[in-house]
Amino acid sequence: MPEQTEQLKTALADRYVIERELGAGGMATVYLAHDVKHNRKVALKVLRPELAAVIGAERFLKEIEVTANLQHPHILPLHDSGEASSFLYYVMPYVEGETLREKLDREKQFAVEQAVEITRSVAAALDYAHRHDVIHRDIKPENVLLHDGQAQVADFGIALAVSHAGGERLTETGLSIGTPHYMSPEQAMGDRELDARSDVYSLGAMLYEMLTGDPPYTGSTAQAIVAKVITEKAPLVTAARPTAPPNVAMAIEKALEKLPADRFSSAAAFSDALTRGGTAPVSRPATGGAPAATMRAARLPWALLAVALVVIAALAIALTQSPGPQAAGVVRAVLQLPSNIRLTDVGVALTPDGSRVLVSAVRNDTMRLLQRRLDQLEFVAIAGSRGARNQFLSPDGSWAGFMGLDGMKKVPIGGGPAVELDGEAQRAGGGDWTDNGTVIYSRSYRSGLWRVSDDGGSPEMLSEPDSTRDELAHWWPQVLPGGRHVLFTAMRTPVDRASIEVLDLETGERKVILEGGVTGRYVPTGHLLYARGEVLFAMPFDIRRLEVTGSATPMVEDLAMDKSNGLGGFAVSDNGTLAYVAASEFNPDLELLWIDRRGDSEPAISTRGRYSMPALSPDGRWIALTIEEPGENRDVWVFDLARGTRSRLTSGGAADFAPIWTPSGDRIIYQSERPVFELYWRPADGSAPAEPLLVTPFDKSPESFTPDGSTLLFRHSVLPRSQLWTLPLDGAGDAELLLASELGELSTPALSPNGRWLAYTSTESGRTEIYLVPHPNVTGRRRQVSVDGGGFPKWTRGGRELVFGSRGRMMSVSIDPLTGEPGQPTTVFADSTLLLTGYEYDVTPDGERFLMLRRQPWAAPRQVIVVTNWFEELKEKVGS
Repeated sequence: MPEQTEQLKTALADRYVIERELGAGGMATVYLAHDVKHNRKVALKVLRPELAAVIGAERFLKEIEVTANLQHPHILPLHDSGEASSFLYYVMPYVEGETLREKLDREKQFAVEQAVEITRSVAAALDYAHRHDVIHRDIKPENVLLHDGQAQVADFGIALAVSHAGGERLTETGLSIGTPHYMSPEQAMGDRELDARSDVYSLGAMLYEMLTGDPPYTGSTAQAIVAKVITEKAPLVTAARPTAPPNVAMAIEKALEKLPADRFSSAAAFSDALTRGGTAPVSRPATGGAPAATMRAARLPWALLAVALVVIAALAIALTQSPGPQAAGVVRAVLQLPSNIRLTDVGVALTPDGSRVLVSAVRNDTMRLLQRRLDQLEFVAIAGSRGARNQFLSPDGSWAGFMGLDGMKKVPIGGGPAVELDGEAQRAGGGDWTDNGTVIYSRSYRSGLWRVSDDGGSPEMLSEPDSTRDELAHWWPQVLPGGRHVLFTAMRTPVDRASIEVLDLETGERKVILEGGVTGRYVPTGHLLYARGEVLFAMPFDIRRLEVTGSATPMVEDLAMDKSNGLGGFAVSDNGTLAYVAASEFNPDLELLWIDRRGDSEPAISTRGRYSMPALSPDGRWIALTIEEPGENRDVWVFDLARGTRSRLTSGGAADFAPIWTPSGDRIIYQSERPVFELYWRPADGSAPAEPLLVTPFDKSPESFTPDGSTLLFRHSVLPRSQLWTLPLDGAGDAELLLASELGELSTPALSPNGRWLAYTSTESGRTEIYLVPHPNVTGRRRQVSVDGGGFPKWTRGGRELVFGSRGRMMSVSIDPLTGEPGQPTTVFADSTLLLTGYEYDVTPDGERFLMLRRQPWAAPRQVIVVTNWFEELKEKVGS
C-alpha cells in the first residue's frame, strides 16, 4: 500500500498534493489532498486497483459525467475525475466533520428528532437525484457526512457509474456494489435495473439503525446477512425502541418491504411520512407474543389506514369535548403543507370549535388563505382570499376576516366572493370580531384601534398611539368576554418594550396588564397567554378585575414570532386546541453562497447563520449583511471576503438592517427601527459613529443611487400606498417625491447605470410584476418587464440586462440601454432552496455571479403544530 501511495503522489503531483490516507471502503481508498489549482483541501478517492482493471477508464469517466451535474445542498458535489497512470480517481470537497458511521459508533442510538432530521436530509438529496434519473445504490452511514449538524451524501452515483461501466465483467469477478446491511432485496439478488425504491429501502435500513443501534439484519457473514434480507421479515423498530412514534415506525416498516411495489414510490413520500401524524409511542407487548407477531404479519397499507383512523378518531373526540375532568389526553400532531407551498408569515388562526386551522400561504408567488379540517388530510385554498394575511375568525366560525392588498375584507370560510369592510386598511395589526357583528382592528402601521360593522360602513377610531410613550401602533386585538373590553398589544421597538393592555370601549380608558409581552390572548381557563422572545407564556388572569394573579410559566419554547410587528405564531380555540408555528420554521440558519449562471454554487462565507439582505461592495471585496443572533436585535455586519473575517457595524437598542453601499464604497446606508424605520449611515470601516440620514414619521428603506452617487432613491411607506422618493446626500436639498401609485405597492426601485431607466416592482395588477419607466421623466411610457410575476430587479452588464426572481427561478431580460425596450424573459437557473424574494440576493456588475442565501430544503416554513386538549396541560402546569 505505501508503494501504491507513492506512485499515486507522483502521478498526480501537478494537480493534487496528497497529504494522508483518510480511510478505505469497498470501492475506493480516500486521501486528504491539496488542490494545487484552486488552493483548497479535497477528498481524493481512488478506485481499488482490481475494480479499475475490470471496468476500464473510458467507460467509468463517461458514466461519472452524469453525477457531475448533480447540484443539491445535501449532495457532496463532484469536483473532478480522471485517470493517472493506472489509477482511476474522483475528487470531492473535504468536509471537516465526521461520517454518520463514526457518530453511530460513538453514540449507538440517536434521539428520534435527530434521526428523522438526518433521514429527511438524505431523502431530499435522493429525491433530487432520482428526479434526475440517478440512483445512488450504496446508501449507508459511511456515505453520509455530518458538518455543523447538516448531512451531505457522498459518492452519489459512483456505484451506478461502476455498475454501468463494469457490466457483466463485474458480475463475473464476484465483486459486489453495495453493503449487505443496507442492500435492498432486489439489489442483493443481483438485479442491475434498480430504481428509486431500492435507495428508499437502504435509507429505511439506515434510519432503523439510528433508532435501534443495529441494522435490521445482522449476521456473521455477508452471505448470512443477504439471506436474511431476501427471506426474513425485519423486526419492528419498536421492539428495540418502544418510544419510536407510530408514524416513524410504520414508515420504516413500509420502506423495508421485500417487494419494491409495496414500498414508498419516492424518497420524498418516505420523508413526508416521517413527519405526518402524532408523536405518541406505539404500544407493544414487552415480549414477542401473538399481538406483535400479528402486527408484523399484517399487510402494511391496512396497518397505516388503521393508525390514521385511530389518530383521526382521537382528534375528533378531543375536538368535540369541552375542558373538564373527563377530557381525553393531550394529542399532538404536525400538519404539513405540500412541498410547493410555504407559509407567508407566522400567523395562524383556529375556528372557535377548534375544528379548522387557517394559515396564509404562498404558491407560485400567489398568496391566499388555506384551511385544514383536523379530520381531513389536506390543506384547501379558500376562494376569494387572494393576497390575504393577518386572518381572524367570526364568533360562529363561518367567516374569515383578513387584510388584503386593497383593504380589510371578509370571506366565507367555505369560499366565495370577498366582502370589503374597510378599503383603507393596510396589512398590519390584525382584528377580532364582537358577538354583535362589529370588527375591532388596527387600520395601518401607525394606527390605533378602529371598529367597523361587519356589513361595512364608516370606520370609527377607538384609540391612538401615545407618542409620549414611544408607541408605534395598537395591534393584535382580542375582544374579551362581555364585549366591553379589548385586549391589545401597544407596540414599541424594539419589541421587548411592547406592552399588553386593555381598552375600555365605553370609557376609552386604558390599563396596562403586562410589560414586555406581545399578542396577548385570554383563554376560558382563566389564563393570559402571550409571546416573549421565542416562548409562549401563560399567567393566571382575573377577568373581572383585569389583572394577572400569578407568575408566568413557559408553555411552548420554540414559538415563531415576528419581531417587526410583535405577532406571536399561535392561536387557541374556545375548547382548548392550540395551534402554533415553531420558531425553527421561520428562523433557520442559512448558507450564503456564490451561484454562477449555470446554477453551480460555492460558499461565500464558511458558516451558516440567521443571515438576510446581503449587499456586495462596489469593488467586490466586502459583503454587508444583516444578522440576527438568537435573543438579540438585527444588526449590520461587514465581511472581508479576502481574509474571511467579519466585524459588527451596528449595535445597541435599535434593530438595524437592509444595508446598501454608497457607489464610492466608503459608507453603508441602512434602516434603523427607532421606532419607525429611519435611514442611518456610517463609514463602512466603522471609523466614525452612525448618523441619521433621514428622520420622518413613516417607514423608509434605502434602495438605489443615481450613477454619480449624489442622490439616494428610497421607498417611503405612507398612506394610501408606498411612494418612491429621492434624497440628495450632500444635505443641500430636501427629499422629493419621484413616483407614487394609488393602485398598488411600489418597491425595490433600481436605476440603470446610465441613469436613463428606472425599474421597480408593483402589485397594481394584483400580482407582483416589474416595470420600467424613463428617468427622470417617470411619467413617460411605461413598459412591463416580467410576464409571469417577478420582483426585486437588479441591473447587470452595463445596463443591458435586468435580473430578477420569479417562482423559484432567477430570470434575465435584455434591455436596450437607449430605447429601454425589454426582451423576452429567460431562466438563468432554478432552485427552490434559494431565497429569491425580499432583498435576499445581490449580483456582480457583469452578471456572472449571484450572492444568494440558501435554506435547507426542509427549512421552508411548511408546518403547523396542533395540540388538542391543551387546556389540560395548561391547568396542570399553571393551575386553574
